[in-house]
Amino acid sequence: MTNSFWRQIGLAILVIALLLTPPALPQQAVFAGIAGTPATQKLIALTFDDGPRRSTTTRLLDGLAERGVHATFFLVGSRLPYQEDVVLRMEREGHQLGIHTYDHVLLTGLKQADFDAQVETSRSKLTAIVGHDSFLLRPPFGKWDEGVRIRAGCPIVLWSIDPEDWKDQDVERIVAQGVTQARDGGILLLHDIFDSSVDAALRIVDILHAQGYYFCTIEQLFAARGITLQPGEVYWNAYP
Repeated sequence: MTNSFWRQIGLAILVIALLLTPPALPQQAVFAGIAGTPATQKLIALTFDDGPRRSTTTRLLDGLAERGVHATFFLVGSRLPYQEDVVLRMEREGHQLGIHTYDHVLLTGLKQADFDAQVETSRSKLTAIVGHDSFLLRPPFGKWDEGVRIRAGCPIVLWSIDPEDWKDQDVERIVAQGVTQARDGGILLLHDIFDSSVDAALRIVDILHAQGYYFCTIEQLFAARGITLQPGEVYWNAYP
């Protein structure tokens, strides 16, 4: 389908959402926290890969803070130097952190030493910044094998909603696909290294928030569904 088609769909979705739903309050004004969220509440875990990138990630954090929304960031280890303050801000503002390897490489088929160079090195650098090692793992490209499961040392988190924001950086298309793919218990994948993804992410949040969705971290999503995340297990969603 053409970009023009998706732009028209995206505009139509936005107009309908705005016309049929009263303006959404910031999320924190509606929900005091995940612990008190009703069982019937629609939940989506908002996740971002490949950062941090100071310009785009900071703008995204500003937008999420305005909306009272928490997300999970899967960080690339080689991007951490000189951006420690951005990571500390994520931690301070209630976002969850994860590992996305050191150089954004495939983890499948790696020997232990090569796996450690990608995952354990990133884990050590993140631990040095935030003071703990409670991180999730998202393998680049969503590729994993038994070796990844055995060596992960933490839960492995993939996704169920993917508007492929990296493909053409078309905000209207990304918004349209993100909204139409939304489902209670889903995990939304975006990337905080593109300006277009930041714009799309905040618009998706506004539209789906108006439709009654609560955005949360991976930890919050699975806790709300009574699921304990286990090291080495792979998770795509927490559908009811």
